Amino acid sequence: MPAAELFVLDTSALICLREDEAGAADVERILRDAGPKGRVYVSFISLMEFFYILQQEQGEHAAQKGYLEIKQLPMTVVESDEQLGLYAAAIKATHKLSVADAWVAATAQRLGAALVHKDPEFEPMKNVLTAAPARLQTPLKLLKDC
Repeated sequence: MPAAELFVLDTSALICLREDEAGAADVERILRDAGPKGRVYVSFISLMEFFYILQQEQGEHAAQKGYLEIKQLPMTVVESDEQLGLYAAAIKATHKLSVADAWVAATAQRLGAALVHKDPEFEPMKNVLTAAPARLQTPLKLLKDC
């Protein structure tokens, strides 16, 4: 991994890690290698999605426990601001993405970071976000800003 490479973890990468799905070892490696150097980020919206998905699927206790565990990982939360919100809105207006995925994509683009995800919804953005060097095995994908 290049010294200055940055990463944004999508909700699907967080769930992959928590549930030990295919690709979890790749997310662990990114967190281990880049996290302590301040090069791993997560959008505020991914934390919200992570919590509500766990609550829907596993109950409130599991959601609270999972959230506390995720918050201990070496990653920086990117909070909302006006400029990022407008950029996410522009992405949402021009791509068939959920609102949450537009926020995540805008975060990755703002940082010039590789987007780590398992979400097929990002496929329409491949002209904006392109595949980085293939280090991650499918179905986990790594996308990088052009």
